[in-house]
Amino acid sequence: MIDSVALAALAAGSRLFATGAAEASFRVALDWAGAVIGEGVALVRAEDLPADTLCVAISLVGSTTALGEQLPAGEEPARAVRALERWLGVRVGAVVALNLAAENALLPLVAAATAGVPLVDGDGTGRVFPLVEQTTYTLGGVSAAPLAMAGPSGELALLETAPDRVEDLVRPLVLSMGGWAAAACYPMAARDLARVQVPGTVSRLLEAGVAGADRSVAAPYGVRMLCRGQITAVEGSTGHGLDVALPSLPSSIVVRESEGLRRLVRLEAHNEIVLALADGAAVAMAPDQICMISAADGVVVDVDKAGPGMEVEVMVVRAAPVWHTERGQALGGVRAFGIPL
Repeated sequence: MIDSVALAALAAGSRLFATGAAEASFRVALDWAGAVIGEGVALVRAEDLPADTLCVAISLVGSTTALGEQLPAGEEPARAVRALERWLGVRVGAVVALNLAAENALLPLVAAATAGVPLVDGDGTGRVFPLVEQTTYTLGGVSAAPLAMAGPSGELALLETAPDRVEDLVRPLVLSMGGWAAAACYPMAARDLARVQVPGTVSRLLEAGVAGADRSVAAPYGVRMLCRGQITAVEGSTGHGLDVALPSLPSSIVVRESEGLRRLVRLEAHNEIVLALADGAAVAMAPDQICMISAADGVVVDVDKAGPGMEVEVMVVRAAPVWHTERGQALGGVRAFGIPL
């Protein structure tokens, strides 16, 4: 059960490796969850649900900054869930997270509380990817569509399309809704969810978010320190010559290692850091998650907020095993971000 006390731990755990979380929007999401959680939301394992229970994934789509600027009416996740129910003709019996970074850890909780269903202990990435289709659900053969999106001004959109067209259609719709929406997607039976999810990740964040817990608790497949050092340069990048549709421009961040071998570490970023080179040799890459942690306050440094002079620790969070398969590498590896390695 996730009650108001557990909510604080979940919120803290959700930010340990989260990039792109704006403080204002995260506060909105946390206050929103606190306002609707009531006596608590049941946390269940997918395999403990009746096998044919309809489960849907919940996610914020669009800009987290927009959420902080255009406040929710309060029913967006539930409206998206109910719209998908009407489309499918089946009641939703549980919700699950698309990913569990910052706001996206809290919106499924809001959806569960307002729709009156349990939250499944797991998610569809085990980390964060920028595109809706970059999930273990996709790797398991489940389509993001049909997908329902509810906007903050009362808008509601339903998408029925091929899986590889979802992102192309979601982006312009989100812009027309004011920059953000709550999405209900990846409808599937509990038996399928148990097969395709990254399990136990909500419980991990609840444990990691307790005061005094080690950050590594939030990384079930392992985490390693790549280097400590100072950012010496932030540069634009050519994007490595490949045409990849991602919601950001490529950039490079150079870190001078302050101890050990004193290497020069270059972090190649396209929406997130996808490749780390130490003195020219590749030392980490997607699908593993590469994070810069501020040495000053322990907060993840977003790519677009990195600046010369900042002292950082560069950490590598190992992705779930499915991401290291051939199909996982194709969907979430460095080539998916435009780097031909």
